[in-house]
Amino acid sequence: MTTVVAAIIIKEGMILIGKRKEGGSMAHKWEFPGGKLEPGETPEECLKRELFEELGVDVKIGEFYCLGRHMPESPYGIELLTYKVLYCSGSFKPIAHEEIRWVRPDELGLYEFPHADRPIVNKLIEESINGFESIAN
Repeated sequence: MTTVVAAIIIKEGMILIGKRKEGGSMAHKWEFPGGKLEPGETPEECLKRELFEELGVDVKIGEFYCLGRHMPESPYGIELLTYKVLYCSGSFKPIAHEEIRWVRPDELGLYEFPHADRPIVNKLIEESINGFESIAN
């Protein structure tokens, strides 16, 4: 199973998502920015590194948010760990994505996400109905 770490970055009530590039795995699907955990890395170290490489930003990793899985019994399965992330500095650039977009939580359902991301999308939508401020804090 592959462990992937992703960020929930919130700015002014909007969440950052990225569109996967043409030619890669799951091209044109939307995702929360992040990447694969490398040997010897903690999830927090991985996420900080990936966000700098993929978006050009420096961040502070916050608390664990949610776990997503796809085909967990398979050697090809994905375990997706998501964390709340606080933006510190840098300019958001779609280095590893075709496009990045800030969206309202209630708009997340309009985008096609990989299976492992669906539990995170659902939780964000549900929490936005109950008061989005609890997500951002």
